[in-house]
Amino acid sequence: MPLPPFKDQSLLLRALTHRSYLNENSDVHEDNERLEYLGDAVLDLIIANLLYHRLPEVKEGKLTRLRSSLVRTEQLAQFATRLELGARLRLGKGEQGSGGQQRKTLLCDAFEAVIGAYFVEAGYEATRDFVQPLFKPLLEELLRAEADNDPKSRLQEWAQAERGLTPRYVIVERRGPDHEQTFRAQVVIGEEVCGEGVGRNKRSAEQAAAQDALNRLGLA
Repeated sequence: MPLPPFKDQSLLLRALTHRSYLNENSDVHEDNERLEYLGDAVLDLIIANLLYHRLPEVKEGKLTRLRSSLVRTEQLAQFATRLELGARLRLGKGEQGSGGQQRKTLLCDAFEAVIGAYFVEAGYEATRDFVQPLFKPLLEELLRAEADNDPKSRLQEWAQAERGLTPRYVIVERRGPDHEQTFRAQVVIGEEVCGEGVGRNKRSAEQAAAQDALNRLGLA
């Protein structure tokens, strides 16, 4: 997978310069952090635009969750690996010696910086035309997988991506004789009760609670 076609190679070089390299080379005056900041925002815009047009009936909450899944650190690091950015990163000796060229966070940052640099050089449309073909297959894969996911899996994916928390399920009520019980479950994220559901067994009650939470959060 080739890099975008940079005319200004010094801009690309800056995108691949980690601050640890700057600290050890007095003749280098700028690292990639500003470009990373810009690239992060550009990626969010491009992916939001892709989702907005691909899924015209989907609510904002679900669009946000899908965007978070697409631009997570691990995924961007994979793109960086395909672009062979690790070998081109300019790192300080300590970072390089500790495996920085393979570190997911540094690879993710480098990918964002390259996107930011290409945006500076070529503008939005060229950057969009480079980025969208990378993400379109991933989006279709996510949508296929989501169609097969149960509500608990979908809620957990969202909660971990957006809040860094794992949902907990609590059975708050049991009714009826042993052979014909119904259960009422609540799903809790952090300290917040996000949904409630009833079922003939614990699992179905938890699934119903997860679906209720998805509905309330606008993710259904």
